[in-house]
Amino acid sequence: MKNSEKIKLSKDIKENIETLKQRLPIEKSFDVIGRELIICENLDAYLLFIDGFAKDDVMLWILEVLQALNEDQVNTNTITMLMKQRIGYIEVETFSDLSQMETMVLAGAVALIVDGLEEGLIIDAREYPVRSPEEPDLEKVTRGSRDGLVETIVFNTALIRRRLRDPNLIFEIKSVGKRSRSDVVIAYLKDLADEKLVQEVKDKIDQVDVGALVMAEKTLEELIIKKHWYNPFPQIKFTERPDVVSAHLLEGHIAIIVDTSPSVMLLPVTMFHFTQHAEDYYQNVSVGTYTRWIRFIGMLSAFIIPPLWLLLVMNKEALPDFLQFLGPKEDSIIPLFLQLIILEIGLDLLRISSIHTPSALNTSLGIIGGLMLSEMAINVGLFIPETVLYMALAGIGTFATPSLEFAMAIRIFRLLLLLLTGLFNLWGFILALLIISIITFTTKSFKNAKPYTWPLIPFDGKALAHILFRMPIPKIGDKNK
Repeated sequence: MKNSEKIKLSKDIKENIETLKQRLPIEKSFDVIGRELIICENLDAYLLFIDGFAKDDVMLWILEVLQALNEDQVNTNTITMLMKQRIGYIEVETFSDLSQMETMVLAGAVALIVDGLEEGLIIDAREYPVRSPEEPDLEKVTRGSRDGLVETIVFNTALIRRRLRDPNLIFEIKSVGKRSRSDVVIAYLKDLADEKLVQEVKDKIDQVDVGALVMAEKTLEELIIKKHWYNPFPQIKFTERPDVVSAHLLEGHIAIIVDTSPSVMLLPVTMFHFTQHAEDYYQNVSVGTYTRWIRFIGMLSAFIIPPLWLLLVMNKEALPDFLQFLGPKEDSIIPLFLQLIILEIGLDLLRISSIHTPSALNTSLGIIGGLMLSEMAINVGLFIPETVLYMALAGIGTFATPSLEFAMAIRIFRLLLLLLTGLFNLWGFILALLIISIITFTTKSFKNAKPYTWPLIPFDGKALAHILFRMPIPKIGDKNK
């Protein structure tokens, strides 16, 4: 966001107050409070803050300090004296630009102006509403830390710093959005991250020209990463776990933290970053590898099983004897192709309904959607048991995908495979696979980063082994020393 025009602080406090009342909704918005004070019996001062952000005990203490001043202590160096001797609060700085002060006050700080002085004080006495760190619903583990990121940016940086007490860990803060002025932090390890990549991320964020980050990190993602509408692949990884953020920082990644959101963006990433989960590293090496392979099988089944089964049934006469059991034993009312499409839409409808259903009723929704409707549809003859079975397997595989964004990409590609296979048989299946392959291989990661399909293409055997097999922590940690 471009810097606002600077407005110099005047020595005349009345002029300053009038300027502030024109720029801020003082006396119009109940939470923007301007408090006129008299110190040293005859000297005017002005406090400006947002109700709900300022700590009451700190505000009372500031008032006591100001009212205890005498005339001998008030001169051209009053602000310096207050900052160094009287207001010994941790985060205090001077300002002479009203536009800078305006930004800080709207972010929750307290501003102090004294008549006759060309400098004021900004006291960072803000206290944001915050919930306690809880384990994220989308990234649960059976063993491991239960703290998760929250909506307050300072708490999130503290959770990450707690795990990486490294002087090379840098948190650079920027303001994005002409109206929202949202705090955005770029986190990286200076000695591990690519300097050019870090600079490109900074430049991209600086070039963002938008009124507000309405959907926080998701809005920012779409503004800094340009992608085609037809490509459902995620190009940034989201996480709500501070341990996952720390692990990626140790691998040289960059984290982008947006205030008011518990999700952190990680970049650059390849498609294989969306297949890994913290659970792998909280289990034994062999168990972690087994879990990872089961997840791979689930993801593959989510993508290929329903369209492949449809293709085989549509060409049953060409199947060998051991596959002749596939397909319905009797004709059904609805064609198999339409059954799979309806079930696909039904699964998505059930997922969307569960999001909007209160937690207390989710169990009832699952019973109605998963058991009663499917069983009744089979009994009535609308569906055959096989279509329900294979679509249920695909649904389980989808939910086994660690990344929600990558899981949705799999669903879109599965639907494309079903549509083209049902319409054009074998040639439709091949065409769909060709389209998906082209989209996959042409998807770009963030600038100057590794290709999206790395380490498979271009092939890197050692890196691929780290993806396919859960390596012991000492081997992974060697490169981070």
